[in-house]
Amino acid sequence: MNQWSHEQFSKVQMAGFETIVGLTNKALEGFEKLVELNLQTMKTTLADTREGVEKALSAKDLQEFTELQIELFQPAADQVLAYRRNLYAILAATQAEFAKVFEVQYAEGKSGLESFLESMVKSAPGGSAAPLTAWQEAVKATTTLYESMQSTAKQAVQVAESSFNTAAEAASEGIRQRAVQPSRAAAK
Repeated sequence: MNQWSHEQFSKVQMAGFETIVGLTNKALEGFEKLVELNLQTMKTTLADTREGVEKALSAKDLQEFTELQIELFQPAADQVLAYRRNLYAILAATQAEFAKVFEVQYAEGKSGLESFLESMVKSAPGGSAAPLTAWQEAVKATTTLYESMQSTAKQAVQVAESSFNTAAEAASEGIRQRAVQPSRAAAK
């Protein structure tokens, strides 16, 4: 059997520590971007609200006030969609960084487990190789199932994201069309 030396153990610990530090840095970078996005959104919303209130206070009648509300609604809806896209981009980038690290860790762990099992089968006493080989095959089947499930989950997320983007764009287009209709009616 293989025995781990102090150097091997220290190397594994240091690699784990470096992985944790790297993931923490990526999480903080994502958090910084999120804070920046929220601050910018708050500044923009405050400026737009001020402008909207000034316009609302200058409305001469109910018709002008209603048209103003419709006029202000479309940019607000577009800003919500832009915020959602930016938020998603930040989250997706952060998640992608984590996924890269986890994929590397998974591959290294899988390789280490396979090497360990192979060395166990090779150094097993007579008659015990069959159960170890069966265990080795079970591990291979489990990793294949895990990888298949992971691939299916990624595809499901892509389909859900695509559906959400399509629905958001359709809703935005519907709002744009409704905003144009009252202004055409007022022009007649």
